[in-house]
Amino acid sequence: MKMDDAYEGSLSKSVAPAAPPLPGPATSYHQKGLVMNGLPLRGYSSVSTAAKDLWERLFDSGYKADVAIYTDYNGIIYAHANVLGMASPVMKGMLNQSKGHGRWRSLSIHGVPQDAVRVFIRFLYSSCSEKADMEDYVLHLLVLSHVFVVPQLKRECERQLEHGLLSTENVVDIFQLALLCDAPRLSLVCHRMILKNFKVVSDSEGWKAMMQSHPVLEKELVESVLDEDHKQKERIRKLKERKIYLQLYEAMEALVHICRDGCKTIGPHDKDFKEDQAPCNYTACKGLELLVRHFAGCRLRIPGKCSHCKRMWQLLELHSRLCDDSDVCRVPLCRNFKERIKKQSKKDEIKWKKLVEKMLRTKRIGGTNFFSEELASPS
Repeated sequence: MKMDDAYEGSLSKSVAPAAPPLPGPATSYHQKGLVMNGLPLRGYSSVSTAAKDLWERLFDSGYKADVAIYTDYNGIIYAHANVLGMASPVMKGMLNQSKGHGRWRSLSIHGVPQDAVRVFIRFLYSSCSEKADMEDYVLHLLVLSHVFVVPQLKRECERQLEHGLLSTENVVDIFQLALLCDAPRLSLVCHRMILKNFKVVSDSEGWKAMMQSHPVLEKELVESVLDEDHKQKERIRKLKERKIYLQLYEAMEALVHICRDGCKTIGPHDKDFKEDQAPCNYTACKGLELLVRHFAGCRLRIPGKCSHCKRMWQLLELHSRLCDDSDVCRVPLCRNFKERIKKQSKKDEIKWKKLVEKMLRTKRIGGTNFFSEELASPS
């Protein structure tokens, strides 16, 4: 399969679903002061220190080794076929097919540094890795763990990259590697970092190299960035829209409060207001009070002649569509607007009905002291 073809089919599959959290090892990862059976753990480990040291001594000494692993620059690492075969099904198959001399069999691992191969083979013995080795060879270990099917090491490489080793400089390279190594969680983390820091990432050397070597992947990433930008703008638009509907709802409550209960110097003529009267709790009351005062004294009150009065007319009409009983309502012109609504065109009726439904849906109410039960639960 060609590299571009692999990328083209892998991006949507690798980054779309939300990946599950990484499962933990038998104990814990490296932490300061972490102990097991009274013994401290170093780096990453899922076994006790005593067992770890025993297996590492077996590897280091090469006692009764029967496998020679050839690496780049004529390097040789000695190991045991039984250990390799039990730790990696791929190595087990390779060893079964390997032709050796006497008791010796051979494997070849090229394309990665010899020290990275040694750290990898050591992990097969002890299920442990030192923090410094992981930092130096994490990408090589990720590839080796994927190729030779060592899931425990692969999970640890993903964890190390996700929690500290991933940066805007290397995220593009690691993203490509995650796709090739079938690491969906890591590819998702990389993809999110690219979207979040696209301007910086697109100036990195890794991005420039990807543009030359894998233009299909680069195109899909750009499209996903544009799509995310569009979604973000849509979210902002809906937030602003909901804010407006909420403000309208609060204005309707304040209007009823002013006309029914009275607020400061505005309200029913039979209300007496004390100088030390506490301020009301309606957030929209102050602004609406100023609007009511203007409306009461404006000489251009005719709709369309004054922008402030036009807004007041609209609020009064909106209230009438929410009011449950205009016969007892103290908001001015409530009954007049109820009669006027019956004569409106179908187009205007649909426009107002949608506004009322969106406003009530934003507030998420099911009937209040101010508005009708029917309108409070729009279908």
